[in-house]
Amino acid sequence: MSQPAAASRFPILRDPMIAVLVVATALALVLPAAGEARATATNVSNGGIFILFLVNGIRIRRSEIARGLANWRYFGPLTLFVFGGMTLIGLGFARLAAPILPPLVAVGFIYLGSLPSTVQSATSYTSLARGNVALAVVGAALINITGVFVSAPIFAAVGGGAAGEIGSDAIVRIGLILILPFVLGQVLQDRVIDRLAAHRESIAWLDRAIIGIAVYVAFSGAVEQGLATMFAPQDWLALIGLVLAMLGVAVACAWGLAGIIGLPRPDRIAFLFAGSQKSVATGAPLAAILFGATNAGFVIAPLLLYHLAQLVLAAPLAQRLASGTD
Repeated sequence: MSQPAAASRFPILRDPMIAVLVVATALALVLPAAGEARATATNVSNGGIFILFLVNGIRIRRSEIARGLANWRYFGPLTLFVFGGMTLIGLGFARLAAPILPPLVAVGFIYLGSLPSTVQSATSYTSLARGNVALAVVGAALINITGVFVSAPIFAAVGGGAAGEIGSDAIVRIGLILILPFVLGQVLQDRVIDRLAAHRESIAWLDRAIIGIAVYVAFSGAVEQGLATMFAPQDWLALIGLVLAMLGVAVACAWGLAGIIGLPRPDRIAFLFAGSQKSVATGAPLAAILFGATNAGFVIAPLLLYHLAQLVLAAPLAQRLASGTD
């Protein structure tokens, strides 16, 4: 079977990020970074995260930010849903998970809920569903910028602070590794954005490699802490079931809220994907900063499964919406 044919039958194969995440996780299980190697891997990961957010700052145009902020009828409710509604949904599922899963994995549902949207797949599936692609691009980009500033404080405020060191040291690390490079990217944007656009595919693989390193470091710590022995088969089934249920609730609530506020159908479709999908591109690097190598792998377990599930669900959902079916 050719690669295009396989991708058409199995929509998940369209996203190379899945392969990167699978390889990073498998490598951590077989050859985890431990001892002195873990410190080196963490430093490499932090350096890569700095570069990732520098590039993000360069490629998100200031004009797009201004245009999105002007559309408060869309962006305001989307922001409240992504960081407010989804965090509360995550809190509910964390409480359901607490009696049956390790505490750090249960807290991972709160962390998942507090994260921003994923830009690339939200935009792609909005296009496939014949939604407002321009609005999806700008809205998801703005949500990602907002998430750099608000995801960690929201996570801590709702009760996830016990999972990591969300204090002054964490704030400094977020400022130096996430916010500073993004601001520098905005400053340098006019000088280098055209050259960056000319190497779009190479930059995309740079993004994936950096995220893969962050996931590898996170799961290395979890493996060293006994991830394999903590999870029985029924625990994995419970985790997968809770993740699928949370995704279903997220999709239903995003679609319903967009209808309640009266968005036209193309904008409602953009709201659906930008509101319900979550970003491993922000979640994995941020977890590496907040939780350290020993805890991050447990906390991001729900996020990685959610990312996989949203890609599996999004393609048939987008095709259904494109046909005019709610």
